[in-house]
Amino acid sequence: MDIIFVHGLEVECVIGVWEWERRVTQKLIIDLDLGRDIGAAAASDDLDDTLSYKAVSKRVAVYVQETQARLVEKLAEGIASILREEFDVNWCRVRVTKRGAVTGARDVGVEIERGSR
Repeated sequence: MDIIFVHGLEVECVIGVWEWERRVTQKLIIDLDLGRDIGAAAASDDLDDTLSYKAVSKRVAVYVQETQARLVEKLAEGIASILREEFDVNWCRVRVTKRGAVTGARDVGVEIERGSR
């Protein structure tokens, strides 16, 4: 299986369980690995035969901003569902990072895999 990826997608959004977090935006960093056969695109050199990084990135950013989730787990699961259902991805790995959320740790977050390789 081939992997198309978008790493380091930064999205400002409302995220968190604490009252103060519901009043501000915070930056999440999202990494996506998308399992999909790229043979047709490689042969045709045509964007219509592959996933558009731009379309995937925009859709994920809009979802994250509109959801205003309390937990990164909810966002990761929702993103995986969008990728599999709307972009016809067989397998995906989604990592949602909340930078600086814990004193002494640079990054915290969650990483999930959905589908089959």
